[in-house]
Amino acid sequence: MPAETREGNGWRICQRRNCAYNYSKVNARRRRICDEVFCSANSFDFGEDPVKKSPTKKKTPAKAANPDKALREHVEYLLKGGGAHVHFEDALSGFPKSKRGVFAKGLPHTGWQLLEHTRIAQWDILEFCRNPKHVSPDFPGGYWPKTPLPPSDDAWEKSWKSFQSDLKQMIAVVKNPKMDLYAKIPHGDGQTILREALLLADHNAYHLGQIVDLRRALGAWPEE
Repeated sequence: MPAETREGNGWRICQRRNCAYNYSKVNARRRRICDEVFCSANSFDFGEDPVKKSPTKKKTPAKAANPDKALREHVEYLLKGGGAHVHFEDALSGFPKSKRGVFAKGLPHTGWQLLEHTRIAQWDILEFCRNPKHVSPDFPGGYWPKTPLPPSDDAWEKSWKSFQSDLKQMIAVVKNPKMDLYAKIPHGDGQTILREALLLADHNAYHLGQIVDLRRALGAWPEE
C-alpha cells in the first residue's frame, strides 16, 4: 500500500492525504476507509472484505387497475342526470305532438329546436373526443334545426333515440379505465376527456331546464 509509509504507537499514517486513524481499534478482517473523503490510497486493507448484505428492496405498491374509478362514477352520474334535476327522458316523456313545434310567449325556442340542438351538440362533443377526423358543424347555425317544427313524428323519435345512444357512448368513454381523463386530446387545442364530459353534462342540463320551462309555459308539464 504505497500511500502508507509509517506506523507506530497504534497509528498508521496516510501521507498522501495526511490523515490518520488508530488501526489498533479496527477489526483486522475489515477495511477502514481513510478519514479524508476518498484519498488516493482509497483504503487500508487488513484482509478480505466482509460479506456485504444486499440492500433491502422496498416493494413498490401495485398500481390500481382503475385509480380514477370514483371520479368516473361521479361523472357518469352527472351525465345521466337526476341528481339536482329531472332526467332528460322525464322532460321529453309525454311531450304533446301538437306542441313540439310551438313557441311559448317570451321563450326563444320550440321543443323540437331544443331537442335537436342538444342532440347535435352532444354528438359533436362525442365525436370530437374519439375521432381525430371529425369536423364540427358551422357555429351557430349548424347546431340548430332549420325549422321550429319537426319534419315528422319519426324525426322527433329518431332525434331522441340518437340522443340516448350518443349519451351512452359518451358514458362508455368516461368509464373506460384505459382512457386518460386528464390527457390533452391530441387533435384538440388543450381539451381533455374530463373537460368535454363536464361540458356535455353542463350543456345538457342547461337545455333540459329550458324544455321544462317551455312545457310549463305551454301548459304541458305534469305539476304533480
